[in-house]
Amino acid sequence: MINIKDGGQECPPHIGDAWSEVKTLLQVGDMAPDFAVPVLVGGVRKQFRLAEHRGKGNLVLAFYPGNREPVSAQQMVAFQVEREKFLAEQAEILGVSVDSIMNTTSWEREIGPFDFLLGSDFWPHGEVSRRYGVLREGDPLKGASERAIFVIDKAGKIRFSRIYPADELPDLEETLDALRELAKT
Repeated sequence: MINIKDGGQECPPHIGDAWSEVKTLLQVGDMAPDFAVPVLVGGVRKQFRLAEHRGKGNLVLAFYPGNREPVSAQQMVAFQVEREKFLAEQAEILGVSVDSIMNTTSWEREIGPFDFLLGSDFWPHGEVSRRYGVLREGDPLKGASERAIFVIDKAGKIRFSRIYPADELPDLEETLDALRELAKT
């Protein structure tokens, strides 16, 4: 696991030299890159734009490798189960994969519904994931997102980020702790 917050020097082998550039672009305290993606909220399709969310609350941006992948399903269900805790920290959740919005709609029907946002970074393929430095450029899972969490504050600044192994379920308590720390500032 890479913790950008702590300035870790380790580099996942599939990211290679590009990781050093990503670290300089996405330091804790930097402005989060703006983006717009189609999203589902309880099965209803809408558009989400980060710039329009600024000032309204914190955002937990949760990239995951893909729909219909067991750990991704566990992660999204865990977000739903713990949703009230995130709301108490004034945080919205946005799960993002590179799968199409239609694929995401079908998947949510199977394992949801969810009361948080599920987004599609399908077209142009992986643009948002690439801007955040989490698009897998090599095997395995080439073209998928890393499993990564970014906490973005109300002003649009990155306050926490971590990349997890694709087969590891992120510790939601760690994300909640980052939100609690944010509330102290």
